[in-house]
Amino acid sequence: MRFWRQLRWQMIGAQMLVVVVGVVTLNLTANILIEQSIAPDQVATVRTAVVQALTVAAVAATIAGLTTSILLVQVILRSLRSIARSSRRIAAGRYDERVTVPASDELRAVAESFNQMAEALEQIEQRRITMIGNVAHELRTPLAGIEGYLEGLIDGVLPNTADTFLDMKQEVRRLRRLVDDLQTLSRVEAGQIALHFTTFDVNDVIRRVVAQIQPQVLDSCLQVQFAPDQQPILVHADADRVAQILLNLLGNAVRYTPEGGCITVRSELNNDNVQVIVEDTGIGISAEHLPFIFERFYRADPSRARTSGGSGIGLTIARHLAWAMGGDISAASAGIGKGSTFTLTLPRAG
Repeated sequence: MRFWRQLRWQMIGAQMLVVVVGVVTLNLTANILIEQSIAPDQVATVRTAVVQALTVAAVAATIAGLTTSILLVQVILRSLRSIARSSRRIAAGRYDERVTVPASDELRAVAESFNQMAEALEQIEQRRITMIGNVAHELRTPLAGIEGYLEGLIDGVLPNTADTFLDMKQEVRRLRRLVDDLQTLSRVEAGQIALHFTTFDVNDVIRRVVAQIQPQVLDSCLQVQFAPDQQPILVHADADRVAQILLNLLGNAVRYTPEGGCITVRSELNNDNVQVIVEDTGIGISAEHLPFIFERFYRADPSRARTSGGSGIGLTIARHLAWAMGGDISAASAGIGKGSTFTLTLPRAG
């Protein structure tokens, strides 16, 4: 009885069951009507005619039912086989596989959903390949520096002095910072980061972060304007993680704002959320780069970011931390040379 598990036989059996039920119902109804309304001497003749008519109708209904069932089963199974075949190919790593969209509304919805899933998997795989290449490149840069110092020391080109070893130590620190960032990113994306939710005034965290980054701002001849509300703005989040996010946003603002520029930090209430806005008058972000600014290792200005020592995943970590606390981060810019605005949204306490 394994064939009854197959969709084709289930649909054909359902159609035949409809035919049988229809014929039996008509036969019983006809016999009752014959007994009630036909003269006794004509019952046999009428009954014979009814049986012949029902036989012809049953044969016609069976043929029609089988034909329509087979055609319908072929249409459905063709789409299902195509999806199953494409699924196996995607499982084998062929992420460019797509299925043909049929005309039926329901099957079209299934096929379109499958194609959307395949496209998403292809994009994820492409990002994975890109990330592996970026990680290899980022690791290669400090390793090449360390290797160059060692070869210089071995060949006697570089002096065996404290300054040389200090330069080597800087490359090691850069390498370790990248490894630490990668480890933090993997833990955040896996949801394994520890969060300690409390209720606190977000303005206090902003003041602390601004004071922490102030020496770096002074070295860059920048101005920071802190414009908090007069009243406390309470949020329910992890204060240390919020400070980590703001340090990243302010650090990027300082890095990409030229001398004489201005960085503004302010907090606002927005219904059930609290927004912390970091706005700068820096180099800005072009429209084609803006949608990808939170991607891993994505750099709108690769050479500038690399010389400044950024790993390229700080914004990715910041956004995942915001998501973990029930918030979000968005970026906006009017274009190159017109500054940038990053908005951290957090859930309001109470």
